[in-house]
Amino acid sequence: MSVGISLASDHQLARLLQIGVVLEEVAEARAAKHASESDVIDAEVRTLLESAAVESAEHRDRLEGLINGLDAETVGFKQIEQLVEQQYETGEEFDGVLYDQLCTEETAYKFYDDLIEAIEGSDARFSVDRDSLLRVLREVRNDEEEGAEAVTELME
Repeated sequence: MSVGISLASDHQLARLLQIGVVLEEVAEARAAKHASESDVIDAEVRTLLESAAVESAEHRDRLEGLINGLDAETVGFKQIEQLVEQQYETGEEFDGVLYDQLCTEETAYKFYDDLIEAIEGSDARFSVDRDSLLRVLREVRNDEEEGAEAVTELME
């Protein structure tokens, strides 16, 4: 997923941050579903998935805080969770669960990396502090990178 636009307004930034919220909601729902429903994963993988769900919820809250500074609304987690339950079928095999988690972490990392690049390349003035915005996004991106590395280690 590539942001691929130059940011020129609060409205554009809010929409991109809302995409980040949706990514985090989907990641949270998938990780929680894998952790609670799969009988073939071991305790280490279950712990990783449970931690990933908690981390995604924290990321979502941080992004929503930024959006609130822009006076925009987000889609509720329950709506996304129901959509995921209806359209997403989990594989029960061990590697499928880890592969799904790896894809989720990598997708989020790439999105945040692109968003940071778009903000850095923009001259727009936003109603949230640019330094704080970039700090939050860099921290979230780093968490996603660490998550992908943790999954990769378990897959080896």
